[in-house]
Amino acid sequence: MPGELRGRLTELFRWVDPGPGSSHLVSDTSGWWRDPQVLAALGPALVAPFLDTRPTVVIAPAVTGLMLGPLAATALGVGFVPAHKPGDGRLPTGPLTWAQSPPDFRGRRIDLAVREHLLGPDDRVLMVDDWVATGAQAHAVREICAARGANWVGVAAMVVDCPPEVAHELGVRGLLDAGQLR
Repeated sequence: MPGELRGRLTELFRWVDPGPGSSHLVSDTSGWWRDPQVLAALGPALVAPFLDTRPTVVIAPAVTGLMLGPLAATALGVGFVPAHKPGDGRLPTGPLTWAQSPPDFRGRRIDLAVREHLLGPDDRVLMVDDWVATGAQAHAVREICAARGANWVGVAAMVVDCPPEVAHELGVRGLLDAGQLR
């Protein structure tokens, strides 16, 4: 199914012009979420390269990661932990472990937090995200894992758009290379 899934992902993807004030096109992945066969295949396809590493938990940053993370966790038969951002609404209560990302593709530093009691030294963490352009959020999640004593397994991404050295450093594996969507 991976080749068939890649073809379907490419077919359902669109670049959208947001209008006169924009300097670039914006990715539209909404077709991926609308297609039931794609949804059924995403979790198993994302985690396939990491099965030998035996992850014990999947972490994904808000917003799209909150859809992908549970699909990947279910495919692995493990739990899911969201990585929260301050601007995404109400933060969870209780102690949080925070990290700040290096600059992302827009030059922003993203603050991420995970509930402390959900991540510990016995965990092997697989991060899941839709698009990895700079690895900024992955760096922050890996820092949170280190602070909690958890082991970093890598990043399962829908689209890999980061430099090869970043992908290697963070263990990024993807279903599509961004060049396939241009």
